[in-house]
Order: sequence, then C-alpha cells, then structure tokens
Amino acid sequence: MAEDNPKTGQTGQIALGNVTGSFLAVTPQSETALRLSALLDIAKVLISERDLDTLLQKILQEASRVVDADRGSLFLVDRETGELWAKIAQGIGGDREIRIPAGVGIAGHVAKTGETVKLRNAYDDPRFNPSVDRATGYQTRSLMAVPMVDMHGQIVGVIQVLNKKRGRFTQDDADVLVALGGQAAAAIENALLHEEIQKLFEGFVQASVVAIESRDPTTAGHSERVSRLTLGLADAVELVGLPRHLGLKFGPTERMEIRYAALLHDFGKVGVREDVLVKAQKLYPHQLALLRHRFDYARSSLEAESLRRCVSLLLAGADPTVVQREQEALARRTADLDAQFELILTCNRPTVLQGGSFESLLQLQQATFLGADGERQPLVTAEEVEVLSIPKGSLSPDERREIESHVTHTFRFLSQIPWTRSLKRVPDIAHGHHEKLDGHGYPRGLAGDAICIEARMMAIADIYDALTASDRPYKKAVPHEIALRILADEAREQKIDGDLLAVFRESDVPRRVLGVDAVRANSGLRTSGLF
Repeated sequence: MAEDNPKTGQTGQIALGNVTGSFLAVTPQSETALRLSALLDIAKVLISERDLDTLLQKILQEASRVVDADRGSLFLVDRETGELWAKIAQGIGGDREIRIPAGVGIAGHVAKTGETVKLRNAYDDPRFNPSVDRATGYQTRSLMAVPMVDMHGQIVGVIQVLNKKRGRFTQDDADVLVALGGQAAAAIENALLHEEIQKLFEGFVQASVVAIESRDPTTAGHSERVSRLTLGLADAVELVGLPRHLGLKFGPTERMEIRYAALLHDFGKVGVREDVLVKAQKLYPHQLALLRHRFDYARSSLEAESLRRCVSLLLAGADPTVVQREQEALARRTADLDAQFELILTCNRPTVLQGGSFESLLQLQQATFLGADGERQPLVTAEEVEVLSIPKGSLSPDERREIESHVTHTFRFLSQIPWTRSLKRVPDIAHGHHEKLDGHGYPRGLAGDAICIEARMMAIADIYDALTASDRPYKKAVPHEIALRILADEAREQKIDGDLLAVFRESDVPRRVLGVDAVRANSGLRTSGLF
C-alpha cells in the first residue's frame, strides 16, 4: 500500500528483490539517496558478510540511519523455543543476551502477528517494557518496530528503532525499513546457515581428533598443542617478519587452513597397526613374555639337571664337597642366565644401543637349553636378536616405514573432503609436516621452498611437542631448553627452517601460547628457572 506524503500529498512505489512497498517518489534527493544507499549497503552485506554478529551490527546501523532514528535493537526468532533473542542493541554495553517470550512486549507482538508498530510515545502503550530504559538511563519516546520476513514468508526477526531525530516515524519509514528487513532476513538466513555449517565441520574435525587420539591415548592433546604452537608461530612471523617473506600475513582463512591442517596432521595414524603405533620397546610384550618364559624354563632345566646329579653323587657315596661344588656350578650357571636376560632387558629399551651390546647379543644367540623333547634349543632366536639389535628407538625398518605411511594416509583422507576454496590447501599443508629442507624427509622427499611455509612452521611445532611431551611411554620428556637445542641442531643440518626457528625461540612461542605452567608440565619441569 502507499501512503500520502505528508509534505507533498503524492505517492510512489519502490521494489527491491522480493519486497515491494510504498516509497516517497518526491522525497528530497538527499533523503532518497540516503535510503537507497542503505538498501544497497545491506545488499552488499548479503553477498559478502558471513559473520552473524558483524552482520547484525551492520543491519542495525543501517536501519537506524535510513529512518533517522537515534538507536535501535534487532531481535531474531529462536525457531526451537519461539522466543526472541538479541545481543545487538545500541546503547546497551557488554555482550549481554536479551530474551523475550513470544508475544510479549512490542517486539514480541510484531514477531507473533507480523504487524508494523509505530508509536509517538512508547510509554502510552501498555505493551512497552520500560525496564531497559530504567537500567540504562535512556528515555524512549517514539518507537517503530517492523518484522523481518524471508522469501518464504517466515518471520526471521524484528527490527526496532527508537526516537526519530526529526519529526515522527511515518509509513514511508516503515515501508523502507520493511524493504531493508527483507534483505536483512535473507542475509541472516545465509549467515545462520554458514554458522551451522561451520559448527558442523568443527564438530567433525574435533571428532576426528578424538578418533586419532583414541588409537594412541598417550598422545592425547598433541594435535591441539601443535595447532596452537603453529598458529602462535604464525602470529610471531607476522609481527617480527622474515627476510625472505617480507609483509607475510595470515588472514582468517589462512589461519583456519593452518588450524585444520595441524589438528588433522596425524589423522592417517588410523591406518597404522595399533601395536606398531604404541610400541614402547623393541620387543612386543608377548615376545618379551615368551623370552622370559624360555629363560625360566632354562633355569628350571638347569636346576633339575643339577638336582639329578647331586642325587646320583650322594647315592654313589660321593664326598659332600663334590655335591657342594655342583651346587656352586649351578649358582654360576643361573647367574649367567640372569645376566643374559638383563642384557636382553637393556637392549630392549628404545635407547641408543651401547657399544659391545651387538656382539654380546650375537654370543647370546649361540646359547641353548634342553627343551621338553630332550633336544637342545636356542635360548634366543635369530629374529629376536635382530629386533634387539635396532640401533636407535624401538622400531624396525619395516615398522618405521609403516609409521611414516601415516602422512600419506592423512593426505588421502583429507583429499576426500570437499574443502571450500578458502580451505583447499589443508591436505597439502598436512602432507608436508615431515618433509626436511635437505630433501631427506618423507613421504615425498621435498626440499627447500618446495615445502610450504605453513608445513615448515608445523614441523617445528610438531617436533617441539614430541620432544617435550611427558606422556610418551617410549621416551622421556626433555626440558624446554634441551628441546630448543635439538631443534637448533636440526636447523644447522638443514632439516628444519632456521629463520622460523629463530622466531619461535626469540618470540618465546611455547610460553606465550601454552603458558609457563604448561611448558614446564609438558617437559617434566615442575620447578625450574628456565622462565
């Protein structure tokens, strides 16, 4: 419908999108331009803005400006409860959420009925709630509230503006505000949908992290710490700058790429056998138990053989000293067995194999015991000697290759996700976190600048956390300073990026990101003067 212009008596129409309403055809040029500009601005927001809070603030600013109001508020309909809720209300400080039951107050009435309400004096209407005025010291006089209706005819929310600066709110004000509200409704629906999709994907990422850590509970928290350390290093790089990357910036989308890549960098571990993934020592527990049983049997066999000889000697009337010498020989043989098993326990630990240990293991391979079938059997098999001879760590070459395959599994998994254009590099970033600058990393053997800077940052964060984590069964945590020295050695050997490590160290990223207590706890330093 069109309303007579109180100044000219003429009417006009304006159509925008799916909303058609009356508009002043002969409104002064400046006012017309202002209102059209506001409508165009909200259309731009519809295209570009996806952050709901920012969008609502923009809508409210434009709504107040286009009708020359002093301030306003914007309420959305909660589809689950039917309530109106808002965090955007001009003049109310903080981040306090306001909730109004359906049908209560001016905004509740508009949301329930779809009617536009214009009041010259708000206090004359019994539906008006003056409690906000009392709380803020603001004095509401005139008021207008209009519904925001989407293209399906559903009321999305209510725009409420207060205190017309000049004159009173007119039907033309209401019509242009309804037109703006239609555009705002579409923009809000898009933003809410985007927010829901973000929450859904965030939930998927967090569930994936839980799946990773459920395979290896000892590394719980590793993915989150690597994510925080990598983002902290990105912040420091922006602040300090790098000679080869002047002006490098990581915007919100780049930071999201880094975060998701870091959180999911180990997801491929779901494709690695669990016993390999959590292998704490060179021999698997069942292998060590079998060896222990074999040594126990060998000890029992020695004792049984010695006892039979002693009985034979006594029955033959041998001198007691002969029996004593037999018992002493048994003690020596059982002591040798104990020493051999202690050598096995020592070699089984995932430490660097000490000099001479390999030769001792080879000698041990020659030892035999009398089996239950009466045949001599090897005390330690050639396969067991080979495993115990692993020079460093707990993994055999085949097992190490299986562990390293997790990066390829990660890339294949992440490549199956239909990432948005802004997040399409997540698989590549995660794929490169074990590459080395000298080309001797895995899985692709990339070198130098072929490794993206995000992956180089993540490599530093990943190594630091692996070194300082106190929850790994196969190694002891190292203190913060020692971890930095190990990283410095890696940089000197052209394994990791020395410039990035310098920023990591000089900006004190671990303490800044994880906190002093977290860094100390992570590295086993309950009391330390490092910081």
